[in-house]
Amino acid sequence: MNKYLRLFRFGNGMMGIIGLLVSVFIAAGYGITDQWLNVLIGCFIVLAFVAGGNSINDYIDADIDKTAHPDRPVPKGEISALTARNLGIAGLAIAVILSVFLGWICAALVLVCAIMMFSYETMLKQRGFIGNICIAVLTGAVFLFAGAIVGNYSQVWVLALLAALVSVGREIAKDIEDMESDEGSRTTLPMMIGVKNASIVAAAFFILGPALSFIPFIFNMFGMFYATVILADAIFVYCAVLTFKDPHKAEKLAKVAMFVALISFILGVAI
Repeated sequence: MNKYLRLFRFGNGMMGIIGLLVSVFIAAGYGITDQWLNVLIGCFIVLAFVAGGNSINDYIDADIDKTAHPDRPVPKGEISALTARNLGIAGLAIAVILSVFLGWICAALVLVCAIMMFSYETMLKQRGFIGNICIAVLTGAVFLFAGAIVGNYSQVWVLALLAALVSVGREIAKDIEDMESDEGSRTTLPMMIGVKNASIVAAAFFILGPALSFIPFIFNMFGMFYATVILADAIFVYCAVLTFKDPHKAEKLAKVAMFVALISFILGVAI
């Protein structure tokens, strides 16, 4: 893959766009076509934001990644750390500028998220659990952003909260996996309370997320095919168990579970 696409984590950006499109569809239904231009701008904002955040990350972690992620463009010498920094700042700036065209609520949300992302990369990431929470909030914000685009949050807030909770679990699992390379540069939750206790916390968040998926059943928010979310719940529960044995596999599988959950929300609205 092109070195810049690898720097930007293009796959993560596309996942963000899919999440945005799903959330807009959940919030607006088939009326999504009436706001196609705003949705298109929103997709570019997500792509620029993800690219910017990941570029700044690779600038900050240039030395750490020589051990933790030697295949990335900066530690491999394909892109300089300074170039990564400049591209990162540009990406976040472009996201904020584009958001102005969507109204003040969207602009305020994107600006706050950009500040959070920059703060995470420069300060909060080194502080462990608070950094995990920050990333989780940013993940959930994608779905709230979709609601802001169409002016309807009545259903997407559940998905936002679910995504945020399971993201905490993923981030802790990643910290368990990266303990050796993080030593001396970060103070993560596993370092503070031990791997076993951190695994328990991660597992709890993996279970808390899908527990929220039953809220739409209670309030009859979606159609009958939303019941397929049970499959996603089962995968999340498996991730909780897997965290104790293979945190790397658990955090990767959590992405699959989130994708299945997104499909369930689509089916619940469409059918």
